[in-house]
Amino acid sequence: MRFISWNVNGLRAVAGKGFAETFATLDADFFCLQETKMQAGQLDIAFPGYQAFWNYADKKGYSGTAIFTRHTPLSVRYGIGIDEHDHEGRVITLEYPRFFLVCCYTPNSQDGLKRLDYRMQWEDDFRHFLLALDKEKPVILCGDLNVAHEEIDLKNPKTNRQNAGFTDQEREKMTTLLRSGFTDSFRHFYPTLTDAYSWWSYRFHAREKNAGWRIDYFIVSDRLVPSLQSAAIHNEIFGSDHCPVEVTLDL
Repeated sequence: MRFISWNVNGLRAVAGKGFAETFATLDADFFCLQETKMQAGQLDIAFPGYQAFWNYADKKGYSGTAIFTRHTPLSVRYGIGIDEHDHEGRVITLEYPRFFLVCCYTPNSQDGLKRLDYRMQWEDDFRHFLLALDKEKPVILCGDLNVAHEEIDLKNPKTNRQNAGFTDQEREKMTTLLRSGFTDSFRHFYPTLTDAYSWWSYRFHAREKNAGWRIDYFIVSDRLVPSLQSAAIHNEIFGSDHCPVEVTLDL
């Protein structure tokens, strides 16, 4: 099964930049989106053979997630069951016989780390949510997790230390998640690969220079590691400040 995750930074905008063609080319079983930035009824988009599930933020033009899937789920959950976190459309969970698929758009700590304290609470609550799922069956987590875990995951670690997405606190939360029974699928295949990024600032010609960050992930329960077949970052695909990331599993 092929899984794709992409922060589209506004689905209505990317829809005019070849999104349908990209969707067809990637030919995924599951196509997960973050930062859709839309409400119900604002875009007429559907793909033959796919069901769509949407989680919209209360605030218009903000956040939001979606999953297109060829496979009918056993159940669908929106959010993580905590009111404080469930107004921004950040999480969709699909249940299947052998796994849960979780699409997530993690809150950004923002300039000046204004939202870092909230982010820390989110991290703890979201990890507990994942661990509860993992007790039932294995988890495939994907999305823009808004953290570059290690120095290898961004171009300029020294000058970005303690900036949003590369604080010691955020990185430690990712370490804690991985140590609690999860594997970063890309690093499983490419533990030392450098210059592999999924997000680039729109400023300073960052994408042309490949001065980027790897903040988009597929993270799987450790017991799914034997099912992993490949992982990829599709940096050849444009339309957003992020590019799609992929994992394939034998399920």
